[in-house]
Amino acid sequence: MRTCKNLKNAMFAKLGENFQPVILPHTWNNMDGQDGGGDYWRGIGIYTLELPNPTAGKRQYIELQGANHVATVYCNGKELGTHRGGFSTFRYELTNGMKAEENVLTVVVTNAVSDVYPQVADFTFYGGIYRDVNFIEVENTHFDLLKDGTEGVFVTPHCSGKTRLDIFPVDTDENTLVAVELKDADGNIVGTAGAKAKEHIDIIIDVKEPHLWDGMADPYCYTAVAKLLQGEKIVDEVSVTYGYRSFRVDVETGFWLNGKNVPLHGVSRHQDREDKGWAISKADHGEDIALIKEIGANTIRLAHYQHDQYFYDLCDKTGFALWAEIPFISKFISTKEARENTLVQMKELVAQNYNHPSIFFWGISNEILIGGISEELVANHKELNALV
Repeated sequence: MRTCKNLKNAMFAKLGENFQPVILPHTWNNMDGQDGGGDYWRGIGIYTLELPNPTAGKRQYIELQGANHVATVYCNGKELGTHRGGFSTFRYELTNGMKAEENVLTVVVTNAVSDVYPQVADFTFYGGIYRDVNFIEVENTHFDLLKDGTEGVFVTPHCSGKTRLDIFPVDTDENTLVAVELKDADGNIVGTAGAKAKEHIDIIIDVKEPHLWDGMADPYCYTAVAKLLQGEKIVDEVSVTYGYRSFRVDVETGFWLNGKNVPLHGVSRHQDREDKGWAISKADHGEDIALIKEIGANTIRLAHYQHDQYFYDLCDKTGFALWAEIPFISKFISTKEARENTLVQMKELVAQNYNHPSIFFWGISNEILIGGISEELVANHKELNALV
């Protein structure tokens, strides 16, 4: 079975300076980036973390849930890859680079100006590893941890009860089976299915008279539990939350949820706090939810970028209707690399948030015409829209 250990202790230095101990999540702009002046430090920061010793016979991965803007990851000096985008989860496999003990992860992060979005905006681009870092161990056969930062399990529910699951395991053999259980909010099993494991499995389960996710009136969630079996042994297990609901938007009457007209009143939300920048806690996320609920809002635009998975989870449970978007904002760059960056960030946003019943709208850009319009900009938007 898989294990996951959250890594908190790190050493940090701005390029050319001495290392100092820090606690993750961390940003180097928590003080100079909060006055709105735009004169905060933008450059390269280096983090080193001691990794747990590997378990013999298992595979190891590192998960970073947010590092802004560009992060290059090394294990014991070997480069694993570079992630371009400051707001989505990304992972790398460590297995082949691990020693029996004394393993070191190095992450070089930069928030300097580049061809990665966002380019220009009225908020601070905080540098650093500002969300959680997790060390994950799994059996050789497991759900795909490298599928765009997801759990490798996608649920497509319909109000009729028809529920499709798309499941992506890796390194299976002819004796590997996948088993799925669908559970209601009380933990009762309402549907099961099984199949031989392969690279992509699609399973359809019919749930009788599903209880609808009905916004703040009744944010009812189900859980899909997917297991990989080899004989009697469960080699990996993933649980994801989802919900049954339908909606439409009418130009005259607005938003309709499950056949009922629901006027939307809400706010835009950023992810920063005084003296913390973007390196905020679960308690901060929870307080934001409580404050937004207190003012009577029922919808949130998660402004300008992909937010923490924990906040989407809270919105599922609270019933907010969400707009989620990528940081394609204010200034368009006419290069192949920048265009590709919009597509990668869009794909990660949708894939990583596919199962959330609280998300109704995907934003492909905002305020992008501040920098003017062009045929290339329109073409980029059409490609993003088609991708979604």
